[in-house]
Amino acid sequence: MPKWERSGITMGVIAVVLLVIEAIDMAIGGDLDEYGIVPRQLSGLDGILWAPLLHADFAHLIGNLIPGVVLGFLLLMSGRFLWVTAIVWVVSGFGVWLTAPSGSVTIGASGIVFGWLSYLLIRGLFNRDVWQVLGGVVLLAVYGGILWGVLPHGDGVSWQGHLFGAVGGVLAAWMLSDRRDAGGSARTRPELKGGPR
Repeated sequence: MPKWERSGITMGVIAVVLLVIEAIDMAIGGDLDEYGIVPRQLSGLDGILWAPLLHADFAHLIGNLIPGVVLGFLLLMSGRFLWVTAIVWVVSGFGVWLTAPSGSVTIGASGIVFGWLSYLLIRGLFNRDVWQVLGGVVLLAVYGGILWGVLPHGDGVSWQGHLFGAVGGVLAAWMLSDRRDAGGSARTRPELKGGPR
């Protein structure tokens, strides 16, 4: 099976899982949303694990799925999906836990989406890969407008999740760079050679 087909199927499965979770949540009156991130409380730390899987309603979920499916597909094609997602998930979630308003509960996959976008935008600079840079320019033209979501605004949207998701994406691009070593000089890591970036 071609890689693009596997990537498409994978994102399709992820989308269906998120839709099923939201359908279950709606059926039980939104009780699952309580498992989101509760800032600065030890009992709210486990929300870092669950928050990206939970959404306020189907409109919230679809708003994340539309860019998320495209960006996730591109990330799967790059061969770095699991590592980038893990780094973004933790950085975004922990950033929300540290900085979100007291008494709030944060849910939604938008931090992951922002992290995927920032990784795909910036990785070419760390890898010194002209094609990845050009791909980032195209993505910036298409999705760059959503980056305004990292700025504070008062409409109940977690700009903290967006901001720290984007930070996680940049951190992932740096950590997973083909040309990074302890001294900061350019080199190719032998264990990563041969695969698509």
